[in-house]
Amino acid sequence: MSTRVRGILGVMSLRRKLVLSIVLLFILVTIATGVMTVLVTQQTLSDQLDRRVTQTVNRATDDGVRGPGRGEGRAAPGPGIGGDFLYLDMRGGLPDRFVAFTTDNKRIDDSTASIATINALLAANLSDRPSTVNLGDQLGSYRLIRTDRSGGTVISGLPMKPVEDTLNGIVVVTATGATLGILVLAGGAAWLIRASLRPLERVASIAGRVSRTPLASGAVQIPERVAARDTDTRTEVGQVGAALNELLDHVDSSLRARHRSETQLRQFVADASHELRTPLASIRGYAELSRRETDPVPEGISHALTRIDSESERMAHLVEDLLLLARLDAGRELAHEPVDLTMLVIDAVSDAHAAGPDHTWQLDLPEEAVETVGDSARLTQVVVNLLANARTHTPAGTTVVARVRAEGGHAVLTVTDDGPGIPEELLPRIFTRFARGDEARARVAANGTPTPSTGLGLSIVDAVVAAHRGSVDVQSRSGRTVFTVRLPLA
Repeated sequence: MSTRVRGILGVMSLRRKLVLSIVLLFILVTIATGVMTVLVTQQTLSDQLDRRVTQTVNRATDDGVRGPGRGEGRAAPGPGIGGDFLYLDMRGGLPDRFVAFTTDNKRIDDSTASIATINALLAANLSDRPSTVNLGDQLGSYRLIRTDRSGGTVISGLPMKPVEDTLNGIVVVTATGATLGILVLAGGAAWLIRASLRPLERVASIAGRVSRTPLASGAVQIPERVAARDTDTRTEVGQVGAALNELLDHVDSSLRARHRSETQLRQFVADASHELRTPLASIRGYAELSRRETDPVPEGISHALTRIDSESERMAHLVEDLLLLARLDAGRELAHEPVDLTMLVIDAVSDAHAAGPDHTWQLDLPEEAVETVGDSARLTQVVVNLLANARTHTPAGTTVVARVRAEGGHAVLTVTDDGPGIPEELLPRIFTRFARGDEARARVAANGTPTPSTGLGLSIVDAVVAAHRGSVDVQSRSGRTVFTVRLPLA
C-alpha cells in the first residue's frame, strides 16, 4: 500500500472505512464469481457444441447428398441436422459441395459462397478435433471439424454465435446485478454501520466534554457519565462505555482526595504562618535588645546576634509570603478599586533605586495614566517582587527598565534587564514555589555571600496576577530577560 493511500485512509472516519471495505470486498467477490461463471459456462457450452459438431459431421457424411444441379444422388444436409451449420464436401479431391446456414437461418451455398471463405476453410489447420475458425463478417466464427473418409475430406461445423450471445448475456446480467447490488449494499451498510456506531459517538461525546473540563486545581467534580444503555458489557461499545465510567469514577474520587489534601495543606500553611509570626517577632526583639546592651559583648556573640536578627527577618518575610499564598489559594477576596499602575510603578522603581543603587533603573511611561481595577497593595507587591527579582539575580551595573503601556484592552507592565538571563531548564517552572536559578543570576553581596531569596517572589506575582484575571510570562536569553504582566484595563 502506497504512502498516499495510507494517508487517505488515515484521515477517513471509521464509518467510511467500514463502508468502503465492505463495498470493495463485495466488488472483488462479484468479479471473481462472474469470471468463474463465464469461464465455466463457456467451457460447458463449448463442450456441448463440440459434441454437436461431431454428430453433425457423422450424419452429414453418412447421408447421401443431392445438391441442386448435381446428379450424384446426394442430398445436401439441411437445418434438420442440428440447426445452423456449415458443410464442405471434398471427397472428390476438389470442393464438391459447400452449404452453410448463418445464425439467422439464411442459407449460403456454393452459388453465393465466396472463394475466400472456401480458401479459409482449406487453409485452416483442421483436424478430427473441433477448433474455432473465423470465416468473415458474413459467417462469423465457427467450431469446425475435419473428417477424412474414403475418397476425400469432409469439413463440417456449427456457429459460435449462440455461445457468444449466451456469454455476453451472462456478462450483462452479472454487471447489472453487481451494480445494483453495490448500490443497495453501500446504502444498507452505511445505515447499519451508522446505527451501530451511534453508541460509540455518544461515548466519545462524553469523553470530549470531560476532556474540556478544567481539572488543574480547586474543587472539581465530573458529573458526566455514560448512559446505562451504552454500558452493556456484552457489546464492544458497551465495554468501552463501562470502562470509561469506571475511569471517571476513579478520577472523580482522586480529584476529591486532592482537593481535601490541598485544603488541609493550605490551612496548615496558613495556621503555621500565622502562629510563627509571634515567636519570630520575639526572636528579633530579643536579638535587637541584646545588641543594645551597653556592656561589652564578645565579637563572636555580636556577630551571632546580627545573624540571628537577619535570618529571623528573612524567616518573617518567608512566613508572610506563605501566608499570602495560602490566602490567595483559598480564594480570599481582594479589594476592587481603581489603581493607577503608572504611579505605582514610579513609586516601586524609586524604592528599588534606593535598595539597589549599584543598578541602573529606568522608566518608560506613557503621557496618560494607565489604570486597572484591583487591590493596590497586592499589585504593588507584584511590581516590587519583579524589580527585586531583577536586583537580586543580576550583577551590579545591570540596567533594569520598567515599562507601562495600554495595549488591546490590557494594562501591560514589562520589566526588562540586560543581565545574564535565566537558564533554559528553569523557564518552565520559574513561577513555581521555591524555584531558584543557578549562581549565574545570583547577585553577590559586599560580604561575598549571595543575596538571600525565599524562592516565593515570582510565585506570589503569578498568584496575584491570576487573582486579578491577568497573565504573566517571561522570555529570557543571555543579555535580555523580559517579564510581562497583562491586567484588564479599568
